[in-house]
Formats: sequence, C-alpha cells, structure tokens
Amino acid sequence: MSQNDFLHLMPLLILTFAALLIMLVIAAWRNHKIIYVITAISFVAAFLSLFELRAVTEYTIEPLLVIDGFAVFYMGLMLATALLISMLSYAYFEQQKEQKEEYYILLILATLGACVLVISKHFASLFLGLEVLSVALYALISYLRVRERSDEAGIKYLILAAFSSAFLLFGMALVYFSTGTMTFEGIAAAMSGYRELPMLLLAGFGMMIIGIGFKLSVVPFHMWTPDVYEGAPAPVTAFVATVSKGGVLGLLIRFFMEVDGFRYPTLMLIFTIVAIASMFAGNLLALMQQNVKRILAYSSISHLGYLLVAFLAGSQMGVEAVTFYLVAYFITTVGAFGVIAMLSDNSRDAEQMDDFRGLLWRRPWTATAFTAMLLSLAGIPLTAGFVGKFYVLAAGMNTQKWLLVSMLVLNSVIGLYYYIKIIAVMFQQPDTEKEPAVKLRPSIYIASVGTLAVLTLLLVWVGVYPTALVDMIQGMFAEVPALVAR
Repeated sequence: MSQNDFLHLMPLLILTFAALLIMLVIAAWRNHKIIYVITAISFVAAFLSLFELRAVTEYTIEPLLVIDGFAVFYMGLMLATALLISMLSYAYFEQQKEQKEEYYILLILATLGACVLVISKHFASLFLGLEVLSVALYALISYLRVRERSDEAGIKYLILAAFSSAFLLFGMALVYFSTGTMTFEGIAAAMSGYRELPMLLLAGFGMMIIGIGFKLSVVPFHMWTPDVYEGAPAPVTAFVATVSKGGVLGLLIRFFMEVDGFRYPTLMLIFTIVAIASMFAGNLLALMQQNVKRILAYSSISHLGYLLVAFLAGSQMGVEAVTFYLVAYFITTVGAFGVIAMLSDNSRDAEQMDDFRGLLWRRPWTATAFTAMLLSLAGIPLTAGFVGKFYVLAAGMNTQKWLLVSMLVLNSVIGLYYYIKIIAVMFQQPDTEKEPAVKLRPSIYIASVGTLAVLTLLLVWVGVYPTALVDMIQGMFAEVPALVAR
C-alpha cells in the first residue's frame, strides 16, 4: 500500500487502532471512564481525519475500495452518530452492574464495519464490512446478560442474520457466475447489454435483496425488529436503528447507481412493493403497540419505506433526498432513544407508556426534547423530519412516482396518531400515588444532557434553515461520477 492509500484509509485505521488500544488497556486496568474517553477521542479523530479527504473526487484502492464525496459524507455521518451514541452509552452503562469496558470495543468495530460498507466496490469488501458490523451487533444486542429479553433479542438476531448472510452469499455467487466478476464496475459492464435481466442474474439480485432487506428491516424481512429493539440496551437500539441501517443503505445506493439497476422494471417493481408494504405494515402495527421501543421499531420500518421512495427516483436529486432524510432520521432517532436511556435505571429500560406519564410536569426539558423528536418523526413543520419528508416527496414527484408519493402522504397521516399518543401521555397529570424516583435515574449525566441538547438544537436548526445541509450534500456529491451520470 502506498502513502496515499494510508491517508485515505486513515478514519478506518484510527478506529482499528482504537479497538486494539482499548483491549490492551482493559488487560492492564479496567476503568469505565478512561475507556469511554479513548472511544470518544477515537471517533473525534476519525471524524476530523475526513476533512483531509473533502476535496477528493474519487480515489480507488484496487480492487476493493473507493473513497469519494459520497463515502466521505456517509462516513462522517456515521462517525458523528457513533460519537453521540457513545456519550449516551457512558451515562447509561455507568449505573449497570455488567462489565462495561468491552462494550466500547464492540461499538468501535460495528462502526468500522458500517464505514467499510459505504466505501466498498467489490463483493469481498462488502461481505467483510457487513460481517464485522453484524458480529459486533450480536454481542452488543445481548450485552446486558442479566436481562432475559436481551439474551433473547441477541439470539433472534444471530439466527436471522445468519440466514440473511446465507441468502446474500448465494446471491453474490449467482451474480458472479452470470457476470464473471465481483467488482461493481465489472458487473455494470456485463449488464450493459441487457434490456431484461437473465433469470439466473435476477435470482442472484433477488437473494441479495433478501440479505440487504434483513439489515434494513423492511417488509417482509422485518420480523426481528420489534423484539431486538425491545430487548437491546437503549443506546444499542439507537445504533442499530441509525448507523447499522445507514451503512447498508449507503452500500445499496452505491451499488444500484454503479450498475444502473433503475432501468430494470422487475427490480423496480420489487422495491416498489417492498416500499409500500413497509410503510403500511410499519404504521399499522405501530398503532397497536403500548411499548415505546416497539412503537419506534415499527416506526423505523415505515421510515425505511419513505426512504425507498426517494431511492426509487433513481436520480441525483433522489440520492440527495435519501441522504438528507437519513440525517434528519439519525438526529431524531438518537434523540428519542437518548431520552429512553436517560429515564432508564439499572433494572430495566423506560419503555412502557407509564414511564412517560406526566413527564412534562416531572422533567419539562426532557419532555420538550422528546416531543420535538416525535414531532420530527411525524414530519411536523419547523423540524428536520418535515424538511426531509418534503425533499423525499419532491424527488418522487420529480420522477412521477405518483403511487409511491400518494402512499407516503397517506402513511404520514396514519403515523401521526401514535406519535401524538406518546406526547399526550407525557402531557397528562402525573400519578401522585406513584413515586417517580422508582423508575427514573438517580441523576442526570452530563453526557446525556449535552447529547440531547445538541440533537434538539440540530433538529430545529435543520428544520428552520435546511439550506446549509442541502448545500453540503450537493457539494460533496457534485463530483461523484455515478451520481453525475444520473
């Protein structure tokens, strides 16, 4: 490898070095605060190293990786989100009885796997990044071993993820057999002469869609989502809902843009059905839930359906809309689960409706922040979620995806109900017969409060003044060849 290769891989090298350093420190001395500081510094250093790559047009490390504006933006988004989640995790795990230090190794490795996904241009690097992410998630989800539901969630994710990886590998094998190559550009060249996909190649893509669909938790591959969200620790749930899905979605965008999969009606029909089914199933199932974590789980399924509307637009505007919506979704989701983490104690997470009853009167600032997050998820004006949803609608209408646009509008109205239901519970008068201190944390950690304050400010700022983020996305994507071609 050349010096330039090392420079362009610096964010990944920093994360790898940080994981090794934490293992050595744990072997010598267990200290939660020191391990957390090392983790936070590593995420900050990896994020800052991306500023050296801002001006890069396209740098390839043959045959596996490509670093361009698209990759830099997505890596920056995931590193910043992982930093915020690590801050929430410090406050959350400070009161847990489990050994806490190994958690941060797993968090760093999962982030590393997600970053590898968005710079992959080869099936080998794709599968390597996906497995690094998945294996770390197996342990993260079941990290709190004293909780039965945590073990159950980890086992369910492990079994279903193994099945999805098998489908993905079989699909890759069929695509390789049909095209004779595993690089994205090689597959694109082999497909350039096809008006309709051959049956074997279509079967390969279908199996890959199953594997990717599981990671994105879209219908009909969503069965694991509510149980895993409910059983995992609140910060881990936030990671699964954001960084994990963001890495896979970035990979999906790059692959489809590279091979121009949008010109094949069969693939577009499959994604259209998945998008509509995800929107309806996510929202309708969320209406029947009383557990806040499960509500947010089914909500995430519907939001992936919304994202697929912009993805199916297949244009540069569509990719920009997906990215903007993803930023808004990351802010609101991490903020929502941050509130749950703040209200949790060492025996259970604050996930029942009763845990939020009268929260406005007990913790007005926390309730205000949670209300803002929920309104953003619902797409109410002056929030980041509203602008993101508007951008997605504009991308859909620009390419005349009228069916998808109408389904998005209808489902946004349905989804409003269960978000308002949670807000209404927070605004109720508190139960004077119940001692609130039983279910609330003994103190508010600075990391949690600071993270929640930053996320709330970002939520409002992006909602009121989205131009800065739009310009940043357009500037980073302007020189990406696959996007310019669209």
